Amino acid sequence: MSKFCFITGKKTIFGNKRSYSMNKTRRKFLPNLHNHRFWSFKKKKFIKLKITSKAIKIIEKLGIDNFL
Repeated sequence: MSKFCFITGKKTIFGNKRSYSMNKTRRKFLPNLHNHRFWSFKKKKFIKLKITSKAIKIIEKLGIDNFL
């Protein structure tokens, strides 16, 4: 599975690592992904998602059933 958030759409981005002498080396910036499960009251079961910390906060505020 790729480094991608199902809710926010955040994914891996690329940039440069800069040393003290300002040499450029390519690097990755990975999203803060977590495997998390949420209880759905409509479906009466757990739903497993691979999402970022930001998406967890959004879902806890609005509810998982609003996204389904």
